Amino acid sequence: MSTISQEQSAVMTPPASRPFPQGFLLGAATAAYQIEGAAFEGGRTASIWDAFARVPGAVINGDTGDVACDHYHRYRDDVALMKDLGLDTYRFSTSWSRVRPDGGALNPTGVDFYERLVDELLDAGIIPWLTLYHWDLPQALEERGGWTARETADRFTEYALDLHDALGDRVHHWTTLNEPWCSSFLSYTAGIHAPGRFSTGDGLLAAHHLLLGHGQTVRELRARDASLSLGITLNLTGAEAADPSDPSDRDAARRIDGQFNRWFLDPIFRAAYPGDIVDDLERVDPDAVARWREAVQPGDVATIAQPLDALGVNYYHNEFVGGRPDPNPPTPGDAPTDRETGSPWPVGHDIHWHERGLPRTSMHWEVQPAGLTALLERVWTEYAQPVGTALYVTENGAAYDDERVVEDGEPRVHDTERTQFLLGHLGAVLDAREAGVDVRGYFYWSLLDNYEWAWGYEKRFGIVRVDYDTQQRTLKDSAREYRRVIAERAMTPLPPQR
Repeated sequence: MSTISQEQSAVMTPPASRPFPQGFLLGAATAAYQIEGAAFEGGRTASIWDAFARVPGAVINGDTGDVACDHYHRYRDDVALMKDLGLDTYRFSTSWSRVRPDGGALNPTGVDFYERLVDELLDAGIIPWLTLYHWDLPQALEERGGWTARETADRFTEYALDLHDALGDRVHHWTTLNEPWCSSFLSYTAGIHAPGRFSTGDGLLAAHHLLLGHGQTVRELRARDASLSLGITLNLTGAEAADPSDPSDRDAARRIDGQFNRWFLDPIFRAAYPGDIVDDLERVDPDAVARWREAVQPGDVATIAQPLDALGVNYYHNEFVGGRPDPNPPTPGDAPTDRETGSPWPVGHDIHWHERGLPRTSMHWEVQPAGLTALLERVWTEYAQPVGTALYVTENGAAYDDERVVEDGEPRVHDTERTQFLLGHLGAVLDAREAGVDVRGYFYWSLLDNYEWAWGYEKRFGIVRVDYDTQQRTLKDSAREYRRVIAERAMTPLPPQR
């Protein structure tokens, strides 16, 4: 947990001539289900998101990822766009349902797509950064228990090794999981994301088996090739007490930090789950904890705590919370769908979110670059530095309601707020480096506007606008500015406007 002053919370303007160190990677990120489309082509079968998107009221407008950005058919053009932007690296995920449909036998056609994508990236001089799981579990495995079943961790490791067979000679950077908090508590406890279950016990089991699959996969990949860079990506936050002098506010921040950050950081780096949160859970749902204790077998936490080369930090905003309601609370950031959902916080009773007057994105998320600096410093000092794990900001981005216009015959998108968001957070990363944090790269989320889960196509995070009817791509001003930063390898003042 950290406390940030109001002065630090302001959106930062980068000072002149702040160079990025040699070897620092500047890239962008996407995820398979959000951009690929071709949902049932080339042997791919349904994932939990294909099923969930068809549940009435689960996704705004009933949107699905069936077509999305049609990246499956347009990947060459998209890689050319990345090359034009000058990206050093591209973080993408592979679809389990494409590689091993229904969680079963290997699908050569699905593997071939990723081989072609990787080759295209390498030909363009772009480093491929592969994420094995970005929430799209094969639906057939969900019907056998999903992540609440220990078997799923084993099937995940098999899928990972199949991909290594195909791509291990060309892909150096491997990430096991993206944001396991989302694919456990948001998905199995709150019902907000696929598969849409409502159970504290299921969320605890899912989180454990996700981490077990991560540890098993790292161990097996390490045994195959010790030169690989192996890691996991966590979405992390700075949990801040609305009034640090108020014990109930401090306790609210402790519980958010414990459930969001430490439930994953502690087993990965310390081979133990956070005892204070286990005690909290036992008081509110002893049956769920009993199921979880039975699932955590001898040796599991040691398997989870495999040494890592890289920890990906996904940062969007902090949590500003108290033990009593704010008279004027902020608007929640969850998609206002018609389907009833629950809370992802099993010990979230009497936790209330507070307003503090910071700028907000169209997701109603605070804009607080200093929060990224503080988070990186905390994770580095308490977790990564003692074991020599490097940090990367693997996602950071903002949704705004931008519009495409035509000026002098050229399509433009003037997304000033996103551009400032990007520059402010790049400056925050440099601040962390200057404070001694070994952070080696930054990936903007997202390269393209895409399918934003329960929000469907309502929210746009991309630095490239996608017209979903025509699939036309348009560079936003944020993309043009990012291209300039990458080319100059520095944060420099904007040129004079004419």
